[in-house]
Amino acid sequence: MSNYELSELPEDLVAPALIVSFEDWVDAAGAASTAARHIADGGEVVATFDSDALYDYRSHRPVLDIVDGTPESFQWPVMTLTRRHLAERDLFVLSGPEPDYRWKDFAGDVLEMAIRVGIVEHISLGAIPAAVPHTAPTPVMMTGSKEEQARTASPPEGLLRVPAAAVSLVEWTLAANGIPAVGFWAQVPHYAMPFASGSIALIRRVEDRLGVTIGAGSLEEEEATQRNALQQLISGNPEAREYVERLEGLVGEQEVPAGENIAEEVERFLRNQRRGREGPTPFSP
Repeated sequence: MSNYELSELPEDLVAPALIVSFEDWVDAAGAASTAARHIADGGEVVATFDSDALYDYRSHRPVLDIVDGTPESFQWPVMTLTRRHLAERDLFVLSGPEPDYRWKDFAGDVLEMAIRVGIVEHISLGAIPAAVPHTAPTPVMMTGSKEEQARTASPPEGLLRVPAAAVSLVEWTLAANGIPAVGFWAQVPHYAMPFASGSIALIRRVEDRLGVTIGAGSLEEEEATQRNALQQLISGNPEAREYVERLEGLVGEQEVPAGENIAEEVERFLRNQRRGREGPTPFSP
Protein backbone atom coordinates (compact mmCIF):
# COMPACT_ATOMS: atom_id res chain seq x y z
CA MET A 1 0.00 0.00 0.00
CA SER A 2 1.37 3.41 -0.99
CA ASN A 3 2.09 6.01 1.67
CA TYR A 4 1.13 8.99 -0.48
CA GLU A 5 -1.93 10.57 -2.04
CA LEU A 6 -1.66 11.98 -5.56
CA SER A 7 -4.19 14.45 -6.96
CA GLU A 8 -5.59 14.13 -10.43
CA LEU A 9 -3.28 15.77 -12.95
CA PRO A 10 -3.95 17.27 -16.38
CA GLU A 11 -3.31 15.02 -19.36
CA ASP A 12 -1.30 17.61 -21.29
CA LEU A 13 1.83 17.62 -19.10
CA VAL A 14 4.92 18.69 -21.04
CA ALA A 15 8.07 16.57 -20.53
CA PRO A 16 7.58 16.39 -16.74
CA ALA A 17 10.79 16.39 -14.72
CA LEU A 18 11.18 15.47 -11.05
CA ILE A 19 13.43 17.55 -8.77
CA VAL A 20 14.16 16.14 -5.32
CA SER A 21 15.78 17.82 -2.32
CA PHE A 22 15.45 17.04 1.38
CA GLU A 23 16.35 19.12 4.42
CA ASP A 24 18.88 18.00 7.05
CA TRP A 25 21.56 15.71 5.53
CA VAL A 26 23.51 16.92 2.44
CA ASP A 27 21.81 20.32 2.73
CA ALA A 28 24.71 22.44 3.94
CA ALA A 29 23.68 26.04 4.68
CA GLY A 30 20.19 25.06 3.54
CA ALA A 31 21.35 25.76 -0.02
CA ALA A 32 19.65 22.80 -1.69
CA SER A 33 16.31 22.98 0.12
CA THR A 34 16.21 26.73 -0.50
CA ALA A 35 16.77 26.11 -4.21
CA ALA A 36 13.99 23.51 -4.25
CA ARG A 37 11.54 25.85 -2.51
CA HIS A 38 12.41 28.61 -4.97
CA ILE A 39 11.86 26.32 -7.96
CA ALA A 40 8.50 25.18 -6.53
CA ASP A 41 7.38 28.70 -5.61
CA GLY A 42 4.01 29.52 -7.14
CA GLY A 43 3.25 25.89 -7.87
CA GLU A 44 0.47 23.60 -6.65
CA VAL A 45 0.90 20.80 -4.10
CA VAL A 46 -0.32 17.67 -5.88
CA ALA A 47 0.81 14.93 -3.48
CA THR A 48 1.51 14.46 0.23
CA PHE A 49 3.05 11.57 2.11
CA ASP A 50 1.93 9.97 5.37
CA SER A 51 4.18 11.63 7.95
CA ASP A 52 3.69 8.78 10.44
CA ALA A 53 5.26 6.40 7.93
CA LEU A 54 8.33 8.59 7.33
CA TYR A 55 9.32 10.46 10.47
CA ASP A 56 10.56 9.85 13.98
CA TYR A 57 8.91 12.73 15.79
CA ARG A 58 11.70 12.78 18.35
CA SER A 59 14.12 13.93 15.64
CA HIS A 60 11.56 15.87 13.60
CA ARG A 61 9.32 17.19 16.33
CA PRO A 62 6.01 18.77 15.34
CA VAL A 63 5.47 22.39 16.37
CA LEU A 64 2.69 23.13 18.85
CA ASP A 65 1.09 26.58 18.79
CA ILE A 66 -0.22 27.66 22.20
CA VAL A 67 -2.40 30.79 22.14
CA ASP A 68 -3.31 32.46 25.44
CA GLY A 69 -2.50 29.24 27.27
CA THR A 70 -4.62 27.05 24.99
CA PRO A 71 -3.05 24.53 22.57
CA GLU A 72 -4.37 25.55 19.15
CA SER A 73 -2.64 23.52 16.45
CA PHE A 74 0.13 21.09 15.53
CA GLN A 75 2.40 21.62 12.54
CA TRP A 76 3.71 18.25 11.41
CA PRO A 77 6.78 17.59 9.30
CA VAL A 78 5.52 16.99 5.79
CA MET A 79 6.79 15.62 2.50
CA THR A 80 5.10 17.17 -0.51
CA LEU A 81 5.17 17.03 -4.29
CA THR A 82 4.59 20.39 -5.95
CA ARG A 83 3.83 20.91 -9.62
CA ARG A 84 5.03 24.09 -11.28
CA HIS A 85 4.08 24.65 -14.89
CA LEU A 86 6.66 26.63 -16.86
CA ALA A 87 6.50 27.80 -20.44
CA GLU A 88 8.95 25.12 -21.52
CA ARG A 89 7.82 22.11 -19.45
CA ASP A 90 6.30 20.88 -16.17
CA LEU A 91 8.44 20.58 -13.06
CA PHE A 92 7.56 18.44 -10.04
CA VAL A 93 9.45 19.23 -6.83
CA LEU A 94 9.58 16.65 -4.03
CA SER A 95 10.72 18.26 -0.78
CA GLY A 96 10.55 18.06 2.99
CA PRO A 97 12.67 16.85 5.90
CA GLU A 98 14.74 13.76 5.11
CA PRO A 99 12.75 10.64 6.10
CA ASP A 100 13.80 8.71 9.20
CA TYR A 101 12.10 5.43 8.33
CA ARG A 102 11.63 2.92 5.52
CA TRP A 103 13.87 4.45 2.90
CA LYS A 104 13.45 1.52 0.51
CA ASP A 105 9.67 1.69 0.69
CA PHE A 106 9.79 5.44 0.30
CA ALA A 107 12.03 5.25 -2.78
CA GLY A 108 9.68 2.65 -4.21
CA ASP A 109 6.73 4.98 -3.64
CA VAL A 110 8.56 7.82 -5.39
CA LEU A 111 9.28 5.52 -8.34
CA GLU A 112 5.64 4.47 -8.50
CA MET A 113 4.54 8.10 -8.32
CA ALA A 114 7.04 9.11 -11.01
CA ILE A 115 5.66 6.44 -13.35
CA ARG A 116 2.08 7.55 -12.68
CA VAL A 117 2.97 11.18 -13.42
CA GLY A 118 5.01 10.26 -16.49
CA ILE A 119 8.33 11.67 -15.26
CA VAL A 120 10.92 11.58 -18.05
CA GLU A 121 13.92 12.96 -16.11
CA HIS A 122 15.07 13.27 -12.52
CA ILE A 123 17.41 15.70 -10.73
CA SER A 124 18.63 15.43 -7.14
CA LEU A 125 19.79 18.61 -5.39
CA GLY A 126 22.17 18.70 -2.45
CA ALA A 127 24.84 20.84 -0.81
CA ILE A 128 27.98 19.84 1.06
CA PRO A 129 30.43 21.90 3.17
CA ALA A 130 33.79 22.37 1.48
CA ALA A 131 37.05 24.31 1.68
CA VAL A 132 35.89 26.96 -0.78
CA PRO A 133 35.75 30.75 -0.35
CA HIS A 134 32.54 32.74 -0.52
CA THR A 135 34.27 35.10 -2.96
CA ALA A 136 34.53 32.50 -5.74
CA PRO A 137 31.80 30.95 -7.91
CA THR A 138 30.15 28.01 -6.15
CA PRO A 139 31.50 24.69 -7.47
CA VAL A 140 28.81 22.12 -8.32
CA MET A 141 29.60 18.42 -8.48
CA MET A 142 27.49 16.09 -10.63
CA THR A 143 26.56 12.47 -10.02
CA GLY A 144 24.92 10.18 -12.54
CA SER A 145 25.36 7.07 -14.64
CA LYS A 146 28.56 6.54 -16.61
CA GLU A 147 26.68 7.67 -19.70
CA GLU A 148 25.59 10.87 -17.96
CA GLN A 149 29.09 11.53 -16.62
CA ALA A 150 30.53 11.05 -20.09
CA ARG A 151 28.64 14.18 -21.17
CA THR A 152 30.51 16.35 -18.67
CA ALA A 153 33.86 17.94 -19.41
CA SER A 154 35.56 16.85 -16.18
CA PRO A 155 33.69 14.23 -14.15
CA PRO A 156 35.07 13.48 -10.67
CA GLU A 157 37.57 10.63 -10.60
CA GLY A 158 38.22 7.86 -8.10
CA LEU A 159 36.25 6.54 -5.14
CA LEU A 160 34.22 8.87 -2.92
CA ARG A 161 32.74 7.00 0.05
CA VAL A 162 30.23 8.99 2.10
CA PRO A 163 27.29 8.33 4.44
CA ALA A 164 24.33 7.89 2.11
CA ALA A 165 21.35 10.23 1.90
CA ALA A 166 17.72 9.43 1.14
CA VAL A 167 17.84 11.75 -1.87
CA SER A 168 20.62 9.58 -3.34
CA LEU A 169 18.57 6.41 -2.87
CA VAL A 170 15.70 8.02 -4.79
CA GLU A 171 18.10 8.96 -7.59
CA TRP A 172 19.56 5.44 -7.60
CA THR A 173 16.12 3.79 -7.68
CA LEU A 174 14.76 5.88 -10.54
CA ALA A 175 17.93 5.45 -12.60
CA ALA A 176 17.85 1.68 -12.05
CA ASN A 177 14.33 1.63 -13.45
CA GLY A 178 15.05 3.48 -16.65
CA ILE A 179 14.43 7.11 -15.69
CA PRO A 180 17.48 9.27 -16.54
CA ALA A 181 18.71 10.69 -13.23
CA VAL A 182 21.49 13.02 -12.18
CA GLY A 183 22.44 14.81 -8.98
CA PHE A 184 23.86 18.30 -8.53
CA TRP A 185 25.76 19.01 -5.31
CA ALA A 186 26.81 22.55 -4.45
CA GLN A 187 30.06 22.90 -2.50
CA VAL A 188 29.49 25.71 -0.03
CA PRO A 189 31.85 27.44 2.43
CA HIS A 190 31.68 25.67 5.78
CA TYR A 191 31.60 29.04 7.55
CA ALA A 192 28.58 30.49 5.72
CA MET A 193 25.00 30.03 6.90
CA PRO A 194 22.78 30.56 5.00
CA PHE A 195 24.34 30.74 1.53
CA ALA A 196 22.16 31.98 -1.31
CA SER A 197 25.03 31.70 -3.79
CA GLY A 198 24.86 27.92 -3.47
CA SER A 199 21.13 27.94 -4.12
CA ILE A 200 21.55 30.12 -7.20
CA ALA A 201 24.29 27.85 -8.56
CA LEU A 202 21.99 24.84 -8.23
CA ILE A 203 19.08 26.64 -9.89
CA ARG A 204 21.27 27.55 -12.84
CA ARG A 205 22.35 23.93 -13.24
CA VAL A 206 18.69 22.88 -13.24
CA GLU A 207 17.92 25.50 -15.88
CA ASP A 208 20.77 24.32 -18.08
CA ARG A 209 19.92 20.66 -17.66
CA LEU A 210 16.18 20.95 -18.28
CA GLY A 211 16.19 23.84 -20.75
CA VAL A 212 13.91 26.00 -18.62
CA THR A 213 13.94 29.55 -17.28
CA ILE A 214 13.45 29.85 -13.53
CA GLY A 215 15.52 32.86 -12.49
CA ALA A 216 17.02 33.65 -9.10
CA GLY A 217 14.54 36.37 -8.10
CA SER A 218 14.92 37.55 -4.51
CA LEU A 219 17.81 35.14 -3.96
CA GLU A 220 20.09 37.61 -5.74
CA GLU A 221 19.31 40.27 -3.15
CA GLU A 222 19.85 37.75 -0.35
CA GLU A 223 23.17 36.79 -1.93
CA ALA A 224 24.37 40.41 -1.95
CA THR A 225 23.25 40.97 1.64
CA GLN A 226 24.98 37.81 2.85
CA ARG A 227 28.22 38.60 1.04
CA ASN A 228 28.32 42.13 2.47
CA ALA A 229 27.62 40.88 5.99
CA LEU A 230 30.34 38.26 5.77
CA GLN A 231 32.84 40.73 4.34
CA GLN A 232 32.18 43.06 7.28
CA LEU A 233 32.75 40.22 9.74
CA ILE A 234 35.99 39.15 8.10
CA SER A 235 37.48 42.54 7.20
CA GLY A 236 38.25 43.44 10.79
CA ASN A 237 40.10 40.22 11.63
CA PRO A 238 43.53 39.47 10.10
CA GLU A 239 43.28 35.73 10.77
CA ALA A 240 39.92 35.53 9.04
CA ARG A 241 41.20 37.54 6.07
CA GLU A 242 44.21 35.25 5.78
CA TYR A 243 41.94 32.21 5.94
CA VAL A 244 39.79 33.42 3.05
CA GLU A 245 42.87 34.38 1.02
CA ARG A 246 44.30 30.90 1.50
CA LEU A 247 41.02 29.38 0.37
CA GLU A 248 41.07 31.61 -2.69
CA GLY A 249 44.50 30.21 -3.48
CA LEU A 250 43.08 26.69 -3.28
CA VAL A 251 40.32 27.27 -5.81
CA GLY A 252 40.48 24.37 -8.24
CA GLU A 253 42.41 22.16 -5.84
CA GLN A 254 40.90 18.94 -4.48
CA GLU A 255 41.58 19.37 -0.79
CA VAL A 256 43.15 21.50 1.92
CA PRO A 257 46.83 20.59 2.51
CA ALA A 258 47.34 17.93 5.18
CA GLY A 259 47.79 19.20 8.71
CA GLU A 260 45.93 22.42 8.13
CA ASN A 261 43.13 23.34 10.50
CA ILE A 262 42.43 26.82 9.19
CA ALA A 263 38.67 26.34 9.26
CA GLU A 264 38.70 26.48 13.05
CA GLU A 265 40.24 29.95 12.92
CA VAL A 266 37.35 31.59 11.11
CA GLU A 267 34.73 29.50 12.92
CA ARG A 268 36.09 30.68 16.26
CA PHE A 269 36.18 34.25 14.97
CA LEU A 270 32.57 34.11 13.76
CA ARG A 271 31.38 32.59 17.04
CA ASN A 272 33.03 35.39 18.99
CA GLN A 273 31.53 37.99 16.69
CA ARG A 274 28.07 36.50 17.08
CA ARG A 275 28.29 36.42 20.87
CA GLY A 276 29.30 40.06 20.89
CA ARG A 277 26.26 41.22 18.96
CA GLU A 278 22.66 41.67 19.87
CA GLY A 279 20.72 39.02 17.97
CA PRO A 280 22.00 36.48 15.43
CA THR A 281 24.34 37.30 12.58
CA PRO A 282 23.44 36.36 9.02
CA PHE A 283 26.09 33.62 9.19
CA SER A 284 27.00 30.97 11.73
CA PRO A 285 29.63 28.22 11.68
